[in-house]
Amino acid sequence: MIARWQRAFVLFTLAAMAGWLAWQWPQSPGRAVLGAALPLGIYLLVMALEFALMHAANRRDTAPRARLPQVLAAWWAEVRTGLAVFCWRQPFRHRALPDWLPAQPTGRRGVVLVHGFMCNRGLWLPWLPLLRERGHAHVAVNLEPAMGSIDAYAGIIENAVRQVTAATGQPPVLLCHSMGGLAVRAWLRAHQADGRVHRVLTLGTPHGGTWLGRFSRAVNGRQMSLAGDWVVALQRAEPAGRAALFTCWYSNCDNIVFPATTAALAGAEHRFVEGVAHVQMAFDPGVVGACLEEIGRG
Repeated sequence: MIARWQRAFVLFTLAAMAGWLAWQWPQSPGRAVLGAALPLGIYLLVMALEFALMHAANRRDTAPRARLPQVLAAWWAEVRTGLAVFCWRQPFRHRALPDWLPAQPTGRRGVVLVHGFMCNRGLWLPWLPLLRERGHAHVAVNLEPAMGSIDAYAGIIENAVRQVTAATGQPPVLLCHSMGGLAVRAWLRAHQADGRVHRVLTLGTPHGGTWLGRFSRAVNGRQMSLAGDWVVALQRAEPAGRAALFTCWYSNCDNIVFPATTAALAGAEHRFVEGVAHVQMAFDPGVVGACLEEIGRG
């Protein structure tokens, strides 16, 4: 469903830009170009506002505060990454590469990839060839409904874990971006599945909620409110020792999950990365390399 929404939005925006250009160009080429560029300008401004709010909120956080050049570099990287993910891979390419469940086990541990809010499996496209060439069976889920409760995703994750386990004979690694990490924690709570997972790697997951969650009108968005009822109840329901399954990456330039240390989980292993934005974190070479190394050790 999210692919259809994003595809319709991209095509409508491009059509509107082309229509404006064709209408205005004979009268004023300058006005035509400025009007056609308006959607891009709004996108740049919204991104800039996110980074400004993030930088202000991180002033009181215990994580090292980013320097202004780091914030600007992360903003520009997120602008480019966001366009690639939300305007190309997710709306048009999310089915380009299938899951890989080899008929015979490769001897390597499998992976379940769990995306975040307003995303689909297209987020993970650059990862899938890397996992396959290393012999890791994998399933990249689509969490539906896109704006439903995080608790509703437990069945989708359960099915994927069963598929990968059957293909490998081993408990899988779960690789999660953003809300995906909370969905996995909800799955663990629902199925008491601690013994059926080898490791959970979370990239920019709002384990303690995020400041921006207060503005969401989606059910899952509200559930991610900073220190909100849902994340607090999730934490209280977790048994001692569950967090030891987790490795959590977090950044001082995460423009969606802030303050920065809300992406940390008490009792987990933590990996702090400087100057990396939210969606960018899923493709940062250092993060990707470290995750592949940890998956390969399993």
